[in-house]
Amino acid sequence: MVMRALERAVFVVVRHPLGWALECDGEIVEASANKEEIKAHANKRARAAQDAGRPCQVRVIGENGYFG
Repeated sequence: MVMRALERAVFVVVRHPLGWALECDGEIVEASANKEEIKAHANKRARAAQDAGRPCQVRVIGENGYFG
């Protein structure tokens, strides 16, 4: 018996002409000027995927960190 690993859902928060966008499977699914709003959408979708038994990941690209 061969078990296949579940494909991971990857939700990516990226820069967008409107400000920030949520990308899933190579498509923009949400866009907003508010980064926190898009991160909340990403986490909501990730929670739904996880609850459905699908592994997932949320990534934020273009966010500057603080290195002090």
